[in-house]
Amino acid sequence: MTLSGLSIGVAFTGSFCTNARILTAVKEIVAANGTVKPIFSYNAQTIDCRFGKAADYMKQITEITGNEPILTIEDAEPLGPKNMIDILVIAPCTGNTLAKFCNGITDTPVLMAAKGHIRNGKPLVISLSTNDALGMNFKNIGSLLNTKNIYFVPFGQDDWVKKPNSMIAHTDLIVPTIEMALEGKQLQPVIRSPF
Repeated sequence: MTLSGLSIGVAFTGSFCTNARILTAVKEIVAANGTVKPIFSYNAQTIDCRFGKAADYMKQITEITGNEPILTIEDAEPLGPKNMIDILVIAPCTGNTLAKFCNGITDTPVLMAAKGHIRNGKPLVISLSTNDALGMNFKNIGSLLNTKNIYFVPFGQDDWVKKPNSMIAHTDLIVPTIEMALEGKQLQPVIRSPF
């Protein structure tokens, strides 16, 4: 399947250890001729860390996609009512974002984009990255796995010795997950071998 002609929202949250992998996935979407509309949570916009500076990462994404990012709740709100995207990918999706989304909280641009998009009955893809997937967020993952129009990039434990509750998505499967989600199907198996 080609992504040509499709408008794909890619929403970035604060799991900075996956930035390089998500950057590669965005390049793959663009190479498949998808139009990417970037959306950044407040943390993704402002927190500098050992994985890089937020401003540098936003600049890279802007250059790759050719589109200015959505940075406010106000600018994210029209995505739903104006039906501006065909599919939304939250990559990475932190445990914090996952929990808030699962409980209807919309206090970041990413969450507002997700709320507006999902009410249109269009697919939402979650690329998980959380240290508590098998802890406090396990119930939220289960709830969203059982929710119509929500699809997960297959994920697995990334360090079962030091962080036994931690799981992250196999980001090399973001594009195949998008393709399947557009057909109303979940890429299987959802839980895969550890990294």
